[in-house]
Amino acid sequence: MADPLNHPAVGRVSAALKELGATGTPRTLDQSARTAAEAAVALGVEVGQIASSIVFALPLGDGQLEALPLLVITSGRHRVDTKLVAAELGVEKLERADADFVRRWSSFAIGGVPPVGWQEQVDGVKAPIRAGAKLTVLVDEALNDYEVVWAAAGHPHCVFPTSFDELLRVTGGKAAKVGD
Repeated sequence: MADPLNHPAVGRVSAALKELGATGTPRTLDQSARTAAEAAVALGVEVGQIASSIVFALPLGDGQLEALPLLVITSGRHRVDTKLVAAELGVEKLERADADFVRRWSSFAIGGVPPVGWQEQVDGVKAPIRAGAKLTVLVDEALNDYEVVWAAAGHPHCVFPTSFDELLRVTGGKAAKVGD
C-alpha cells in the first residue's frame, strides 16, 4: 500500500489544518478507521474519543434549489439522534446523504470525511467551503469530555488529533447535543 499521507485528500486536510492554526497533523494507521470502533482500536483509545464526521442533507426551504449539507461531528460513543438534531436546527427532519451528495459537497469519499478541507464541486470546479451560508456544522458536546479526540484526515487510514474547542474553532461549528 502506498503511504496514505501522500494521498491528495490527506494533503488537502493537512493544508487546511495548517491554514486554520490547528495543532495536530495527520498520521497513518496500520488498519482502516472507516468506523469509530475501528479507529479506537487502531489508536488504543476510547471509542468516545473518535470524532466521526456524519453528513446529512438539510431539507429544501423556500426558494432553495438544492439540499444543503449538514456536518455533524459526533462522538463515536453514540449515534446521531436525527430527531434531536432536526429540532435543534428547527427543521422537520434530516435527510440521509448518499455518497454522491457527500462527494459533491466535501470532495471526500465516505469513510474518510474530515471536518476540514471541504471543497464544493460545481460543474467540475472545486471551491473551499466552510460553515456558513452553504454548510451547517454541529460539534457533539460529548467530545468535550476528552482532552484529545481523533478525526478523519481524508483517507480511511489517516486521522489527526484535536480537541473539542479546536474543532469548534476550525470548523466554525456550533456545540450541540446530538445523541445519547
